Amino acid sequence: MNKIALLQLSLAMTIFGSVGFFSGLTGLPALELVFVRCICAAIFLCAAWMITGHFKNEIWNGREIMLIIFCAVANLLNWIFLFKSFELISVTIAISLYHLAPIIVLIIGSFIFREKMSLFSILAISLCFIGTLFIMGTDGFRSSTPEWEGIIYGVIAAFFYAATMLLGKSISKTSVYATTFLQMFIGFLLLIPFVDFSVYTTLKSSEWFYTVLTGIIHTGVVYLLFFNSIRHLPTNVVSFMIFVDPAVAILLDILFSGFQPDRIQILGISLIFIGVLYSLKTTRPTEKDVMQKRPHTMLNCTPIVRHYLTIGGAIFYDKIFIRVEIKSCPCLFRRSWLI
Repeated sequence: MNKIALLQLSLAMTIFGSVGFFSGLTGLPALELVFVRCICAAIFLCAAWMITGHFKNEIWNGREIMLIIFCAVANLLNWIFLFKSFELISVTIAISLYHLAPIIVLIIGSFIFREKMSLFSILAISLCFIGTLFIMGTDGFRSSTPEWEGIIYGVIAAFFYAATMLLGKSISKTSVYATTFLQMFIGFLLLIPFVDFSVYTTLKSSEWFYTVLTGIIHTGVVYLLFFNSIRHLPTNVVSFMIFVDPAVAILLDILFSGFQPDRIQILGISLIFIGVLYSLKTTRPTEKDVMQKRPHTMLNCTPIVRHYLTIGGAIFYDKIFIRVEIKSCPCLFRRSWLI
C-alpha cells in the first residue's frame, strides 16, 4: 500500500472533519462563510490548475459545462444548508445527518437504474431512517424549535450532497482541477446578490484567520490531498477512510464544544453509521464476470479504470475513474457507487 497516499487521505479526512468546529470560530453566518470559502478555494484551485499544467490539456464540452453549473449549484446549497445546521444544532448531530447522503444516492440510484435493492440496501436504509428518528429525540417533532429546523437543514444538506455526487458522475472530459475551480467560481458569482457584506466589517482578526482557513485549507488543500491520494489506494481503504471525517467532527464537538448526546441520540448516531457501513457492503464481481457482462467496456478502458470497475469503487471514485463509463456500462457504474 502507498503509505504517502494513505497519509494524504487521512490528513484530508481529518481536516474536513474539523470544518464544523472551525466554522463556529469564524463568527460568520452560513451564507457569508460559504461566500468567502468559495473565493479562497477558487483562487487556490485555479493556482493549482495553472501550476500543474492541466489547463493546457482541457477538453471543453458544452454538455459538461452545463453539468458543472448544475453540480456547482447543488454543491453550493449543500454547503449553505450544512453550515446552517451547524448554527442550530450540534456538529455531532449535523454531521451524522449529513452522512445520510450515500443512502440517498442508493435510493435515487435504485429508481434511475430500475433494479431491486438488495437485502443489505433495504437494511441500510431502514437503519438510517430509524437512526434519524432517534437523533430527533423525544422533542424532535416540535416544528417550532430551532433544533428541528437544524435537523431539517442537515437532511437537506445530505440531499444536495447526494445530488452533487450524482451530477458529478457524468463529468468525464473536464479535469478535476477545472471542475472544482469552476464550481467554486460559479458559487462565488451566485452568492454575490445575497451576501450581507456589512457582517465582514465587524470581524476580528482571529475570526478572519479562521474564515480564510476554512476556505484555503478545508476546501482547496483538502480537495488536492483527496484526489491525489485515492488513485493510489485500494477501494476498501478509501471506503473505510470515509468514517474518519465524522469521527473527528464528533470527537471535537464532544471534547471542545461540550456537546453531550443523550442515550437515544447515541443510539441514533450509531444506527446511521451502521446503516452507511451496510450500504458499502456489496458483492464484488470478478474481472471474468465483468468481461462477460460488458466486454466492450472492459476493452475500451485503460488498465486503471478496468481495475476499479472490476473490484468496485468507493463513493468518491466517480470523479477520477468510474464516471467515464456511465454511458457504456451503467450496470457496473451503478455498482461503483452502491458500495
